[in-house]
Amino acid sequence: MRRLGPMSCLPALLLGCSGEQAALAPRGAEAGEIGRLFWTTTTFTGVVLVGVCAATLLAIAGGDRVRNLLSARRFVIGAGLVFPIVSLLMLLAYGLSAMTSRISPRTSDAVVRATVVGEQWWWRVVYHLADGTRLETANELVIPVGEQVALTLESADVIHSFWVPSLAGKVDMIPGRSNRLVLQATQPGVSRGQCAEYCGGAHALMAFHVTARDRVGFDAWLEAQAEPAAVTEGEGAALFVRSGCGACHTIRGLESAVGTVGPDLTHVGSRPTLAAAALRNDPEAFASWIRDSRHVKPGSRMPPYRMLTDRELGVLAGYLDGLR
Repeated sequence: MRRLGPMSCLPALLLGCSGEQAALAPRGAEAGEIGRLFWTTTTFTGVVLVGVCAATLLAIAGGDRVRNLLSARRFVIGAGLVFPIVSLLMLLAYGLSAMTSRISPRTSDAVVRATVVGEQWWWRVVYHLADGTRLETANELVIPVGEQVALTLESADVIHSFWVPSLAGKVDMIPGRSNRLVLQATQPGVSRGQCAEYCGGAHALMAFHVTARDRVGFDAWLEAQAEPAAVTEGEGAALFVRSGCGACHTIRGLESAVGTVGPDLTHVGSRPTLAAAALRNDPEAFASWIRDSRHVKPGSRMPPYRMLTDRELGVLAGYLDGLR
C-alpha cells in the first residue's frame, strides 16, 4: 500500500474551515472581527516569513556586495529592531481595538437576555422575558438575526467554557462568578457550540446548537416554548410520573413533574439533539438514553432505567418525542 502524501490531508483540513463549528466561516459580528484579526496577522507573518527566507537565500547564494548590505549596521538595526517593534505595536493596537467590545461588552443595547449555566455535562438555558417571566430550555439557543443577545454565563459545578466559533470567541464559566457575552448573528442558520474547557470525563460530549432566525421566526419559537406541554395525559405521561422522572425534570402542565436537577423537558421533542448533542432526536435515541445514559455519556448523573420493559421504554420514549 502506498503512503498517503501530505496533499491527501488537504480536504480534511479544508473541511475544518467550514460548517456549523468553523471559526473561519463567521456568522456573527464578533466572529467576523476575530476572522479579520486572524487573516491580518496571518498575512503579516506570511510576508515576514517570505522576507526572512529571501534574505537567508541571498546571504547564502548572493555575492559579497549583497552580504555586506545584509550585515550592515543600518540594515540590522532597521530590519532586526525597528521594524519588529513598530509592526508588532501596530498589530497590538489593531488587536486591542478589534477586541474592545469583547473586553467590555455593552449589554444595555441587547433586546434579548438569557442566562446559560454549564453543568456536567449539559447546558441550562434560561430566557428572561420582557414581562419578568423566565423561560427555561436546555442545550439550545435560538436568537434573532441582526439583534444583540446578552448572555450571562455561569457554572453550577466546575469550570466550563462557552464557545460558538462561528458566532463569537470563547468565554469561561467559573463557579461563583457571572461573565458576560453578547451574540449578534449576521445571517440565519445553525451554529454548533462546544465546551472549550476540560470539565470531566464526558467533556467532549458537551455541545449545543445556536439557531439564528428572523424576528418573526424567533418570536414564534419563543411563544411556542412559553406554552405548557402539548401532552399531559395518557399512558406515557402516567409512566413518566410513576417512574419518578418528575423528581429531576420539569414538564410544565404535568403534575408531579417539577424537578429542577435535570433539564426542563416541556418541549424536549422539538430540540435539535438529545443529551447535549450526543444523540439525534428521535424515539430510538430517547429509549437508548433512558435505558442507560451512562453508556452514551460516561459519568452521566441520570441513573439507568433497566427495570422498564421494552414496551414501557417505547411508550415513554414516544411520549417524550411528542413533546414539541
